[in-house]
Amino acid sequence: MKEHPRQRVSRPQHVAHLLAPLSLLCLALAGCTVGPDFVRPDAPANADYSREKLSTTAQADIDTGGAAQRLIAGMDIPGQWWALFRSPALNALVEEALRANPDVSAAQAALRQANELVYADQASLFPSVSGNVQKAREKVSGVTSGLPESPILTVSSASLSVSYAPDVFGGTRRQIEATSAQAEYQRFQLEATYLTLTANVVNTAISLASVRDQIAVTEEIIRLQGGQLDLLQAQRRLGAISDADVLTQQTALAQSRATLPPLQKQLAQTRNQLMAYLGRFPNQDQGERFNLASLQLPQALPVSLPSDMVAQRPDVRSAQAQLHQASADIGVAVANQLPQFSITGSLGSTVAGGTKLFSSGSGVWSLAGAITQPLFDAGALEHRKRAAVAAYDESAARYRGTVLTAFQDVANALRALEADADALNQQVVAERSAQASLDLVQTQFRLGAVAYINLLNAQQTYQNTALARVRAQAARYSDTTALFQALGGGWWNRTDVDPATKGRPDRFGLPSWQEIMPATKKPAPSDSARFD
Repeated sequence: MKEHPRQRVSRPQHVAHLLAPLSLLCLALAGCTVGPDFVRPDAPANADYSREKLSTTAQADIDTGGAAQRLIAGMDIPGQWWALFRSPALNALVEEALRANPDVSAAQAALRQANELVYADQASLFPSVSGNVQKAREKVSGVTSGLPESPILTVSSASLSVSYAPDVFGGTRRQIEATSAQAEYQRFQLEATYLTLTANVVNTAISLASVRDQIAVTEEIIRLQGGQLDLLQAQRRLGAISDADVLTQQTALAQSRATLPPLQKQLAQTRNQLMAYLGRFPNQDQGERFNLASLQLPQALPVSLPSDMVAQRPDVRSAQAQLHQASADIGVAVANQLPQFSITGSLGSTVAGGTKLFSSGSGVWSLAGAITQPLFDAGALEHRKRAAVAAYDESAARYRGTVLTAFQDVANALRALEADADALNQQVVAERSAQASLDLVQTQFRLGAVAYINLLNAQQTYQNTALARVRAQAARYSDTTALFQALGGGWWNRTDVDPATKGRPDRFGLPSWQEIMPATKKPAPSDSARFD
């Protein structure tokens, strides 16, 4: 309520000295923040990915996936690391997944919630101001008041109240620190979601390409076996071979055909998984096709320094944020054991019926300072502090475990790249030898120089080596993706976090009209809940 100039109630001058001692005490202790100050853990000393240094992988004599890969220590990781596969279709799918995947939307909402809670806790550092206007009619008993009649009184009052809890020992600041650490945890959970999603999309595309190439190899083998069966049937009609050879070839052809449905099922299920990553339903498949030849194997691979890798991994940074939160919680628990200070005051006017508010002589005010010290709580606060210390020890152990897992992931990816290159090299040699052997045995069989069992063995060997070569090619692409994921995925080179997740530190706010007046019809779902 706005004051009228002639109705202003001046505060008595002698009130200030009542608050002075308490204010001086609060100022003297304002710089005190109890509990431990968090220190970021140092990078592990003498930690590395292996005892032997790996610099270059083997090369296979094949165009798709056969190039040697160079491992460059200290090389930075691009934010869009998937672009190194040189596939525009793959790039488009990853970008679509980042826009439409529900896990990303959920992680962004969690980060926005955490930031808003930080702002809510920061409000505890400011005074709280509230206004009150009241009008009451009351019938007073004449017997108790000593009046001949029972009068009806009308009392009007208006006041402005201020309350403030000085953060003398830093408990509020430690709580804000803990909430900020929780927001940092959600920040890196979002980055972990980005990293996992992009790696899953790339790996799913690689799986689609591998299965499609395996289907193509299987269909080619079926074609060769079918042609061989026609030849055997012609020879059987001429009496050159027995029925047993024809039946054996028919069995081999049927077995090869039987391997197609599982591959086709795997292809369909993998595509359904890709649709889920993209935020689509299975019937919204737009027919994106991948084969290994459409993906280029990155030849220059980064290997982050061990000290850098710890700072790059989202899971390590999340564990560090949880450790920070646990450290701040100790300070909160300690502050709760110490005296709690509060200052309250009010200024207003109270009048009886027929008199205007803020008229002369109607002013009222109050001012109070309080200190509360827990004296006996059966040890509850002490045990809560010990629990906070134990929680910190737990977080510290989990942080060390997360760092160990991070080094293990990088070491596994590096070893896998080395093994995959050697395996592909040998599989290419084996496939070419098997194909040359099959061609030779087929020629010899037509001339009657070898038995049919030799031809059958040659067919089966070639089939197995061809499929193994495709899987070895795909493994190099998948483990290259695993290395990028193990090193953190280059999130520090991206700026794709939605700015809305930061929220706004508004200090004044009231519900909107839509929030005050509920709609008469059922509201539409929010954008995050729609299936467009």
